[in-house]
Amino acid sequence: MEQPSRLAGTVRPGGRTARVRAAVLEATQDILVEHGFHGLTMDQVAARAGVGKTTVYRRWGSTPGLVADLMKELANQSSPHADTGDVERDLLANAVSVWEAVTDGRLGATLQAVIAAGTCDEEAADALRAFFTRRIDEWVTVVDLAVKRGELPEGTDGGELVRAISAPLYYRLVVTREPVTRRDAERSVSRGLAAARAGAFVPDP
Repeated sequence: MEQPSRLAGTVRPGGRTARVRAAVLEATQDILVEHGFHGLTMDQVAARAGVGKTTVYRRWGSTPGLVADLMKELANQSSPHADTGDVERDLLANAVSVWEAVTDGRLGATLQAVIAAGTCDEEAADALRAFFTRRIDEWVTVVDLAVKRGELPEGTDGGELVRAISAPLYYRLVVTREPVTRRDAERSVSRGLAAARAGAFVPDP
């Protein structure tokens, strides 16, 4: 019988290759949560995943390679953008999804470990950048639709607005190490939208 994977919250997919990848990425995340990026080793991952070391080295090559694939999988499992027809509700859904991620004991710890790794390892930084670029690009659609509906000024830079809403939450998580609450997410949306409606995210001509 297949075992549930804590990585994606779903049953591991069929096929040996898929099962090996799921086990390795789950082990990678476990070790990141427990020991951080600098405590992550290929041999530990192989042992915890129950696969051969040569398999791990051949497929992923390095610990940053493991982190990059893990971040790709986490991006695949992220919620799609909301589309309620109201920009405030849609952006709040985005902010709440960020809040839920950063306050989740497992996912929040994973993000902190990879963010820390990205300050000193270029491959980890690239993996983190790809993860956030994909998430931002997904949510830019919400802003573009709002512009078309006339809720926001023409030319509003959706990427910058989404970053502005998410940034205070990550700042609390990583920099000041303060608790992050749903109310923080709601305030961030209100402030970001007020600035957007005033044209703050329309690039200068």
